[in-house]
Amino acid sequence: MEISVVIPLLNEEDSLKELYDWIVSVMQSNSFSYELLFIDDGSTDKSWDVIIALSETNPCVKGIRFLKNFGKSQALHAGFEKAQGNVIITMDADLQDNPEEIPDLYKMIVNDGYDLVSGWKKKRYDSYFSKNLPSKLFNWVARRTSGVKLNDFNCGLKAYSNDVIKHIDVYGEMHRYIPLLAKNAGFSNIGEKVVKHQARKYGTTKFGMSRFTNGFLDLITISFISRFGKRPMHLFGSLGVLMFIIGFGFSFYLGVDKLFINPTGRLITERPQFYIALATMVIGSQLFIAGFLGELILRSKRQQQRYFIKDHLNL
Repeated sequence: MEISVVIPLLNEEDSLKELYDWIVSVMQSNSFSYELLFIDDGSTDKSWDVIIALSETNPCVKGIRFLKNFGKSQALHAGFEKAQGNVIITMDADLQDNPEEIPDLYKMIVNDGYDLVSGWKKKRYDSYFSKNLPSKLFNWVARRTSGVKLNDFNCGLKAYSNDVIKHIDVYGEMHRYIPLLAKNAGFSNIGEKVVKHQARKYGTTKFGMSRFTNGFLDLITISFISRFGKRPMHLFGSLGVLMFIIGFGFSFYLGVDKLFINPTGRLITERPQFYIALATMVIGSQLFIAGFLGELILRSKRQQQRYFIKDHLNL
């Protein structure tokens, strides 16, 4: 199979049939072998009924229905696990991503040898102050922090080789940072393509301003995990030992001063250096213990189910 199209969705019953017709038209005109994987992330409208109807007319339509809303990252994770195509295309279900971009994205993976190609909505039809400006700031920080030179990390329209999606773990709200996850997994040939962005035709956006705050926090998380996720003692232990040495140095100085240099001076407990030394040693010990506990947890943790599937279609 050449292409798997993975489409996470939440309450998009009005757009699904139109999106399906558009994708199928592109696939047939380019003679692609394909599958469409709709991941219903706990919709409360008739989205699942629409998917069932589409699957009855076309066996290439497959679906996964979550028991409740678990988030876009979990939906992508479930879709990636089931995708069978050599190239995987992800797009949103709100018709803001253009399926006409699929052939060029496919060629960039197959012919140009990219591991991952991310769409760049250079011209957007969203509100400038509520979406465009925060998005530009977010992407600038992400570029500077991650080292991945992309202009639009959060674009839902992306193409991946099959190897990439089978070797990365999309969890939490890390769908924004799949290129960084891919880079950390060893897939460094990451490209970008300017894609068409279209104004929302049906419904309303499912993401509020909190996505930017969460995005920055997730960026810090993924940066930490990529560096120290498998060796927490290297960070916490090093900081703990450093602070303990500083505190011990202060204490040693105070002791020598009181015993040999100025024995008739103030009591040690009346000097602020004593409390600095005490607090520093305590914090250093706590950091060291945190690193040790992190190592124990890392070695004993069990994989937990992050989402629960209610129904399958053609899987």
